[in-house]
Amino acid sequence: MAYFLSVIGMVMIVEGLPYFAAPSKMRQWIRKLAEMPDSALRTTGFVLMMLGLVVVYLGRAKP
Repeated sequence: MAYFLSVIGMVMIVEGLPYFAAPSKMRQWIRKLAEMPDSALRTTGFVLMMLGLVVVYLGRAKP
């Protein structure tokens, strides 16, 4: 459970960093994101999930 909470905490740090560092740019990016079609968002989400899965696999693989 401690490992899981550490991972969630790291995700929150990474997700919050752009909002802290450049809030005006994030607003512009969110507006553009809202204009994207659902299919593009779905594809982007899928690709990011698969990349995350690969990163986790590589990070957990024993050398």
